[in-house]
Amino acid sequence: MINRRTFVKTSAVALPVAYLGARSPLSYAENPLPQRPLARSRLEPGIPWQRKIRRVAQVNMTEHDPVVLDVEAWADYMAHLQVGATLISVTGILAFYQTKVPFHRKGKYLGNRDFFGDLNAAAKKRSLRTIARMSPDLNWGDALAAHPEWFQRDAEGKPRPATDDPELYSTCMFTSYMTDYMTAIIREINSLYDVDAHYMNGWPPLGSLQTCYCAACQKLPPSGTPAYWNAFSERVLYLWKLYDGLAKEKKGSSFYFANLGGGVHAGPNLAQLGEICEWFQADNQGRGGQDEPIWGCTLQGRVCSAVLDGKMAANVVGLWSTGSIRWRESTKSAAEAQMWLDETSASGMTPYVHSIGGETGLGEDRRFEKIGLDYFAWTAKHDAHFVNKQSIANIGVVIGQRTQLFYKTPHNVRMPEYMDGMYYALLEGRFLFDFVHEDRMQLERLKKYSALILPNTALLSDQQCQQLRDYVQQGGSLLATFESSMYTEQNERRADFGLADVFGIHAAGSVIGRVGNSNPFYARIEKQHPLLEGFHNTSILPGSEYRVPLAPVDGPVLTVVPGFPAYPPELSYPPQSHTVEPAVVLRQTDKGRLVFFPGDIERTMWLAGNTDLSRLLQNAIRWVGGSSAPVSIEGRGLIEVFAWQTEPGFAVHVLNYTNPNVHRGWVREFYSIGEQQVRMKLPPGRRIKRVELLRAGKDIPFRVRDGAVEFTIPSVEDYEVAALYASS
Repeated sequence: MINRRTFVKTSAVALPVAYLGARSPLSYAENPLPQRPLARSRLEPGIPWQRKIRRVAQVNMTEHDPVVLDVEAWADYMAHLQVGATLISVTGILAFYQTKVPFHRKGKYLGNRDFFGDLNAAAKKRSLRTIARMSPDLNWGDALAAHPEWFQRDAEGKPRPATDDPELYSTCMFTSYMTDYMTAIIREINSLYDVDAHYMNGWPPLGSLQTCYCAACQKLPPSGTPAYWNAFSERVLYLWKLYDGLAKEKKGSSFYFANLGGGVHAGPNLAQLGEICEWFQADNQGRGGQDEPIWGCTLQGRVCSAVLDGKMAANVVGLWSTGSIRWRESTKSAAEAQMWLDETSASGMTPYVHSIGGETGLGEDRRFEKIGLDYFAWTAKHDAHFVNKQSIANIGVVIGQRTQLFYKTPHNVRMPEYMDGMYYALLEGRFLFDFVHEDRMQLERLKKYSALILPNTALLSDQQCQQLRDYVQQGGSLLATFESSMYTEQNERRADFGLADVFGIHAAGSVIGRVGNSNPFYARIEKQHPLLEGFHNTSILPGSEYRVPLAPVDGPVLTVVPGFPAYPPELSYPPQSHTVEPAVVLRQTDKGRLVFFPGDIERTMWLAGNTDLSRLLQNAIRWVGGSSAPVSIEGRGLIEVFAWQTEPGFAVHVLNYTNPNVHRGWVREFYSIGEQQVRMKLPPGRRIKRVELLRAGKDIPFRVRDGAVEFTIPSVEDYEVAALYASS
């Protein structure tokens, strides 16, 4: 979130003056004010305005801002950022205008001022789209006293305090607060202002489902169950459509959208929401914890692409000190913020910078300004190359929302570890892949992929299993792990895997895990196979921490050696050195290939950092994916690759994660990697005219042979985009 204190104008004390004042530490010599709005893309006419937006910025207003913020300076900053739209706080827990809605409290510094109206007018004067920002998740004690039915309750029936402020309480989305109070505010905004869209922050919940015991919620299925999730998602869709209809009462081009995100662990059903959502607001502002990998932003971008079919997705990049310990008024590492912006652009989302003010009105930390200005100035030069028509990938990774929300993991296992491990293996193998939502697995959608991957996608309905069965019968390849398809969509355990016939497997017992400090199981090499490429001078490989025992199969490549003590060393040997239990099951059909790992190989690899397990996974992905990779990149370093079809032709995005802080903390600086040799297969009839490196700012030589274009990127610091200009 961009730090809004930059735009602050103080009085009475000798502190930094207005954002564009004489003592501003930032010079605009390198960022001259554009002569025209750069919000409009070169897309053809008829495309909704929000899909033409290439940059977004927001400053969260505080209660103190009506007396300290220089409105013209704020609007000039937005113009210098070359954004197409800005979100303006019309209300949250406080109104920034002269509201007449009961229980809609005005801030103590607002007085008679129409602060929102002033901000909205200043933005409109600079040809910016404006979006009214609201928050429905909290309200005050006086509203609680008058309308106790609006608020969440704990198990004892007490109202649920929301923050450190004892007067604020959490509202409930299943009550008339959402249908009466929030609709009154939207109607009032429409009656007073010309805004282009309405947005709600703080709802629906990110990555979780509320647990509430109010009268309305007591009529619902128990929280934490698939039945509750269905009711939750239905309520989200109902309210979304209600608010969108109110937005369109003002003008047809207006719409409603709300706070989303959470990656693969999102709250509402994203497949359903993607059908009606015109703007996916991915509120992934930065790494939330100290042990989160840097690629959390690109993972979110892949989720958006999986459900939106090209509609607007913007990722909110916080320039303030996000993390497990927060400093709202301090700027985060410039390198960390830039990488998050890089990931936003590479994964197909629109970059969006955000800051928030405090209550001091001082604006003393203004380091964030240059981050957004420089980055947006660069993207503005190359807008056409960030207008993506479709991704270029041959592998699909299934995201199971139901599994993420309801699957009961083994003891001390965190659900994100499965996807983290698979994602890491895909990056290390430099594979191009998309996410595929479990509710969007119709054969027509899957036919572009040579292989699908199920990273412990435990909950799958009979219909979804049939869709995967149809995909395999049509020639698709499949890789799955651990308990994939062992549960129905209602989280009921099956007697056998739902995809047992597809993989030729049968469960032979319950999940087995290691005991105490023992070794996990080992996998004995029984015969050679491409899966074992790169393994020499060993007859065993590490196994996973947990596994589902399988019935014997013909001709296994790897078999299970049961675990044994790791200490003391005198007892660290296998009492049983050989079994017929398969550690992997491989099948080859007439048209495709199948791999099933009965263990949680991806999660174990993630926790242990084991390179053998990573190589085994990469070999398996490569085997099922075949030799049809549309883009290959050879070179050193840990990178993530995206390839898109664009207006001018194609774009290959390379993100450099080779960094000591890739798994923890903030990136401090970048560590450049050397030559990356790129080979991209060309669709029939397409001819490459030019290859330009957008970050390096230069053209590079290329050659075309055997239906592919080849070129070398000399180096990558944090991010490079190879723009390929093509003709038919």
